[in-house]
Amino acid sequence: SDVRPEDELRVRHLDAENRGIVVLGINRAYAKNSFSKNLIKMLSKAVDALKSDKKVRTIIVRSEVPGVFCAGADLKERVKMNPSEVGPFVSKIRAVINEIANLPVPTIAAIDGLALGGGLELALACDIRVAASSAKMGLVETKLAIIPGGGGTQRLPRAIGVSLAKELIFSARVLDGQEAKAVGLISHVLEQNPEGDAAYRKALDLAREFLPQGPIAMRVAKLAINQGMEVDLVTGLAIEEACYAQTIPTKDRLEGLLAFKEKRSPRYKG
Repeated sequence: SDVRPEDELRVRHLDAENRGIVVLGINRAYAKNSFSKNLIKMLSKAVDALKSDKKVRTIIVRSEVPGVFCAGADLKERVKMNPSEVGPFVSKIRAVINEIANLPVPTIAAIDGLALGGGLELALACDIRVAASSAKMGLVETKLAIIPGGGGTQRLPRAIGVSLAKELIFSARVLDGQEAKAVGLISHVLEQNPEGDAAYRKALDLAREFLPQGPIAMRVAKLAINQGMEVDLVTGLAIEEACYAQTIPTKDRLEGLLAFKEKRSPRYKG
C-alpha cells in the first residue's frame, strides 16, 4: 500500500464558499502517518508556501487515513539511523512543528484517530484542536526512554497546566477524546461518524466561522495573543496596543464601519 513520496502530504485549497481554507492532509497509511524524512520535507515546503500566501485565511491539519492522525516519528526509519543522525532529524521535526505554530493565520488540528508523540506535538502547535471521542492522544516518549522532542514538554504544560502535563508525560498515558476534552487539551469532542471524519467536519465549521472576519485583524489578533502569552500582563497590553495600531490605517477597518452603517455584510480585501 505504498504511496508515492509526493502524495504523502496532500495540500488542498478549497473553493466556492470555503475559499481561503487550506487543508493539509497527511497520507502515509502503511506507516500510520508517522514522520519520515520525506514527510517532514514536504510539510516544511508546504508551510513555507502558505505563510506568505495572502489568500490563505485558515489552515486545517488532518489525516487522509482513517483511524490515524499521526503516530509520531517513523521508528522503523529511526532504527536504521546512526545515533549521530537522530539529533539532527529530531531538530528538523521540531523546526517544522515550530513553523506550523508560527503560521500567521488560524490553524486547526482535526484529530480523527491516533495522535501519539510527535503527532500530538503537531496538533499542539495548532491554535485549536478538535477530536473524535474515539481518538487516542498522548505523549508516550518516556516509554521509549526518550522525551517529547517536538515541543511537547513546552506546549503541553502551556495548554493544560504544568502539573497535569507532567503527569501525562511521566506516565506516557493515552487519553481518548472525552478525557482530552475534560483536561482542556482539545476544544471540541465529537462522536465519530460512519465516514470517520467527524473532527474534520467540525474543523471545517470553525474555519467557515473565521472566513468572514477581517483578514488583517485575524493575523494581528493571533500575533497579539501568541506574543502576549509569553510575557507579563503590562507588556502584553503594550503588545496589544501595538497590534491594534496596525489595524487603524487599513481599508478593511473603514469598510467594516461603512458596512455597519449601511446594514450590510462587509467585503474585506485584506
